[in-house]
Amino acid sequence: MEKAGLAYIELDFELLKLEIREMEALILQLKSSMNGTNAVVETLYQEIRNISIMVNQLEVYDKNNVLVIRREIAALKEKLEDCEKNQMDPMPPGSVPGNGTCLHGPIVDISKPLVVQLNYNGVSYIYGGWGRDSLFGADQNIHWVSPLDTNGRTLYYVRTYNTYNDLLIYNHNLDVRVSSGQGSGMIMFNKSMYFNYYSSRDLCKYNPQLNKIETRITLPNAAYNNRFSYSSSAYQDIDMAADEEGLWAIYSTEEQAGNIVISRIDPISLVVQKTWITGQYKPAASNAFMVCGVLYVTRTINIKTEEIFYMYDTKTGKEEWFSIILEKPKENVQSLSYNPNDQKLYMYNDGLLLMYVLTFKPPQGGKSQI
Repeated sequence: MEKAGLAYIELDFELLKLEIREMEALILQLKSSMNGTNAVVETLYQEIRNISIMVNQLEVYDKNNVLVIRREIAALKEKLEDCEKNQMDPMPPGSVPGNGTCLHGPIVDISKPLVVQLNYNGVSYIYGGWGRDSLFGADQNIHWVSPLDTNGRTLYYVRTYNTYNDLLIYNHNLDVRVSSGQGSGMIMFNKSMYFNYYSSRDLCKYNPQLNKIETRITLPNAAYNNRFSYSSSAYQDIDMAADEEGLWAIYSTEEQAGNIVISRIDPISLVVQKTWITGQYKPAASNAFMVCGVLYVTRTINIKTEEIFYMYDTKTGKEEWFSIILEKPKENVQSLSYNPNDQKLYMYNDGLLLMYVLTFKPPQGGKSQI
């Protein structure tokens, strides 16, 4: 714990400055979108400027300085989120609909990344996943982080934090040894972790409270052991996902020659409820996620840019190609998951934990366009 904290301080103090720059950009966006002035926004603007000056003037980057600033940044982030929710929509013409609903169209925009934290094991652990419980209505205070072993394959541990602030300062955490998973396709759903069992095509439901696998079942015909993984994330042949409609598996088969297959999964029995076949080759994609029963697929443009370029609607069976640019601090995307509780994306980016806000096309006539 202490060693990981010191490594973060020595190697990643620049993340503090990056987070402050991102908050400065957001507050300027809020200011520019308003008619006239707003006392709350102006106060936040001054507080962000003050903490920016404080960081730039620090001469000794010791542990106490970093922890104090981390707490200040966490408090400011919460204020900014409240401001976004209660004051205005900073990214017209799209909308952020009620969480957990699908009364909106497809994704039309995505925010700049919010760098939340470096994973607790440090910069060498570039593979893994993180997020919050993706069951709609689940406790959103708990945050989970699961770095893979440095071999980029083996899932050994799941760590949970009681609050977002605990995640920021590596506090009040619970480590549970899994030692049976592989790849970065894990997800938390209704307090359980779902992942691909090591060296198999099996799905697992793992209970962290009881520290045991409750259910393990074969995903029929699924490719595994790095046969059809994503382009930037090895051994993610089976990628678990969740959205407003439940639990999903994103994978491929030999029969489909590597094209993406989507299956809706019963969260208790892990039995496949229904399956859809897409026309998108999985190894050509960097990652994928589900929103309201729609598959969204990403690909790498360059070391700083991803593109959401493909979607497949399970309700209509229609696919579409388009372009939404997604920025990233590091080169590779190892995990990308959507949470219907806050309608955000959670990315594991070469060891960094990132968050993105999605913007959707407004509904027409009060009906979903998805």
